[in-house]
Amino acid sequence: MRRSGPRDPADDRHWSGSARFAMGCALVFCAMTMVVDWDAGSLTPVRALLWAALSTAMCAVLLPPRVSAGPGWLAVRTPWRRRMVRTDALVAVRQYDGASAHLVLRDTQGNRLELDPRVLAANPLIWHELDTGVRHSVERGTLRQGAEVLERLGHRIDDETAEAVLRLSGLS
Repeated sequence: MRRSGPRDPADDRHWSGSARFAMGCALVFCAMTMVVDWDAGSLTPVRALLWAALSTAMCAVLLPPRVSAGPGWLAVRTPWRRRMVRTDALVAVRQYDGASAHLVLRDTQGNRLELDPRVLAANPLIWHELDTGVRHSVERGTLRQGAEVLERLGHRIDDETAEAVLRLSGLS
């Protein structure tokens, strides 16, 4: 297992499994639609191309964003674009709850990204990089809105981690 050093970015350690799941779903969809179309006797090269295109679109929709972080930065990459913010120069952090809970981070350069807070809870190295950057933003006075959001999130992540440790050790 590779350790993350001071210059290595921290990556979402669950992303590859989620990406394999998305690819698997798309491949199963493609195979099933082509088999049904072939069994009905209506499979043509154009229809096969249509099923392959729909499967590719399905994979792109199901593919989760890839999150990585390093000293002073956080990046979220989707199939269409890459967004990055300077965590040591954050201006605002907002949390939106509901069916699709997400954090919105903005930095002094106007960069903005959205992030699922569950990624931070599942990846301590990414959380550590973000937390360190936020502390620098607070020290510099750039973070004017949302420090309490990250503080609450940090407490929740710490509580979940402590519960998991206690559960694994048999103490809870």
